[in-house]
Amino acid sequence: MEWPACTDEYEKLLIRMSTPRVVIDNAVCSTATIVKVISARRHGSLLDAIQILIDLNLVIKKAYISSDGKWFMDVFHVVDRNGNKLIDESVLKYIEQSLGSVHNVRTSCSNGLTALELSGTDRVGLLSEVFAVLADLQCDVVEAKVWTHNGRIASLIYVKDCDSGATIDDSQKIKKIEVRLRNVLKGDNDIRTAKTSVSMSVMHSERRLHQMMFADRDYERTPILKLISNDTVVTVQNWAERGYSVVNVQCKDRIKLLFDVVCNLTDMEYVVFHATINTNSNQAYLEFYIRHNDGTPISSEPERQRVIQCLKASVERRASEGVQLELCTEDKKGLLAEVMRTFRENGLNVTRAEISTIGKMATNVFYVTDVIGNQADPKVIESVRQKIGSSNLEVKELPLIYHEKAEREDQSGGIGGAVLWSIGSLVRKNLYSLGLIKSCS
Repeated sequence: MEWPACTDEYEKLLIRMSTPRVVIDNAVCSTATIVKVISARRHGSLLDAIQILIDLNLVIKKAYISSDGKWFMDVFHVVDRNGNKLIDESVLKYIEQSLGSVHNVRTSCSNGLTALELSGTDRVGLLSEVFAVLADLQCDVVEAKVWTHNGRIASLIYVKDCDSGATIDDSQKIKKIEVRLRNVLKGDNDIRTAKTSVSMSVMHSERRLHQMMFADRDYERTPILKLISNDTVVTVQNWAERGYSVVNVQCKDRIKLLFDVVCNLTDMEYVVFHATINTNSNQAYLEFYIRHNDGTPISSEPERQRVIQCLKASVERRASEGVQLELCTEDKKGLLAEVMRTFRENGLNVTRAEISTIGKMATNVFYVTDVIGNQADPKVIESVRQKIGSSNLEVKELPLIYHEKAEREDQSGGIGGAVLWSIGSLVRKNLYSLGLIKSCS
């Protein structure tokens, strides 16, 4: 490392001590790449490290977090989205460099885009109205993330001016956008909690969505739509002898689960001193030893209940049960407004969305249910695909409930089991004929 001429030896020592040491090992484990990070303990450093890994779409299968005095050692077992070890040298080098400067990972620039933050009461057709307003105001949506939970919605939408392709910085137009969107969010019933704001830059978008949901107190709201499943178990106990609060989370494993939980612990001002994360089949087991920033454990029953509520919410926000649809098509003015209107007119509710534009192509992912939160009718899905373009809109993933139901039917025995198996086969054949699954065997 080259030092500026004015850097003295003491300053060099401080820089070396505060710079994380990163070790990547592909030899120790046959099924995963081991990534070790040794660094000075700083509030948020664990979250920053996890953020770097999940932004590369890596899957964290196991993790061990331990601190000794003012130092941390984080050990992650990671694979790619296909479950393979990491062998691309450019990816390994990027991970090493990024984790080595993890203390600089704080905010992200919106790259010349105007960021819109929206939160309020969710309802069927809301996103259709939001994108229709943006199209009417000549706002081109380049990227967006939308989450819904317990009847609430939070969204980050990045836009640019349709005509100039530049950042929207005209104060009058910004004010008009805010007012129009706030009126849409208010609807008839959300006068007090509907919020809109405009910014030129934001922090990590998914962390910001967690913060928006947390500020909206979604964790204590009563869901409007029907909950299909809720198998997340969170327990919190105090280990008085060591001064820790021990948090255990057990739930279905999924992408970015560890990030979601640590993100919420960090934003609630808790420090993770030790942790063990393990995944087995489709289940995840997470254990954290935490304290407040001031070094004290959880001190009251109301606080313990609040932590349980908040961590359940952090798991559920991204755990969509809807059918995953992917729209891949050439971008055009008003595309999202048109697609969302088609969903609404056919009784589909969007529970989560990820919208991105690269060059002239739009790649949008939607999770949809029916209007009360039940599984969408396959015939309705196929009808929507035909209207939007079956080659452009594809079913990428069916909810787990479809697969679990099929497994239960296949495992049933006797005459009744044979009847159930026949019904299950018919269901799967229908889904196959509609193009909603790859195979009915």
